[in-house]
This record gives sequence, structure tokens and C-alpha cells, in this order.
Amino acid sequence: MTTTDEVRWLSSDELAAWRSFSLMLARLPAALEEQLQRDGGLNFVEYHVLAGLSDAPDRTMRMSGLAVLVNSELSRLSHLMRRLEKRGFVRREPDPCDGRFTNAILTDEGHAHLVRLAPGHVANVRKLVIDALDQSRLDSLRQCSEDIVQAIDACDAG
Repeated sequence: MTTTDEVRWLSSDELAAWRSFSLMLARLPAALEEQLQRDGGLNFVEYHVLAGLSDAPDRTMRMSGLAVLVNSELSRLSHLMRRLEKRGFVRREPDPCDGRFTNAILTDEGHAHLVRLAPGHVANVRKLVIDALDQSRLDSLRQCSEDIVQAIDACDAG
């Protein structure tokens, strides 16, 4: 645990950047989810599960890989999958190559729902993020995001 004497306190500029970033982190997912709920009855993570499966070969992915993709614990993902299964959007089956694993599979109905939702989601992402930045700032956002994810991964690994 870091003591008060060891802390490198934030400068006023650093604090302003952190507060702005924190506010964006809190508000952006809610703004994106509002459209997804309104147009398709999905929350942000449910949409990303469907999108991730849509991008996977044969629209199939091991549950463990899907959990990593959507940054979820397997138990939480299992509850989410149950909700999506009830709606006919996904199904789960034992992995034919290794029965110790379970595959998540995007159904045709789930894919059709995703295809209906995607244009509105992309338009919302464009309105809230992409069009709010010029190309230089968008490139900076990508690089900053990659750097932060790399720092998180390094902390997780060490």
C-alpha cells in the first residue's frame, strides 16, 4: 500500500485531465447503451457479445475467449448468455474439439437482431465520438487508449 509520503500527487493540469477523462468514462457507455436499449432492448455488454460472436469464424467462440473479449468473468457472462438464449439470440454447446469447453454460438435470429441494431449504434458512435474529433485527435485517442490498455495489461501481468 502506498503511503501519503510516497504519492506523486496530480498537478492541476493532470487533475483536470483525469476528471475530464473520468466523466467521459462514466457518461459515454450510458449514452451508447440508451440507444441500444431503446432500439433493441440490449445493454452495452450484450451488444458487444453479439458483435464479438458475429465477427468470429462460424459465429462461434469459446466462452472463455468471449469473456476476455467483453472483459467479463465467466460466471457473469454465463448469466448474460442465459438472457440472450431466452431471446433466441445465442446458444451454447460443448466444444466438439474439447468437451471441457463450452462454445457460444450466435444464432441466425441473433445475427439478424444485430444487423438491425448496428446502423443505429454506429451512427451514435460516430455522433458522440468520431465526429467530435478531427483526424489528428482521433489518432491521438486511439494511441492514448492503446497505451492505457497496455499499462493495465502490464499491471495485470505483474
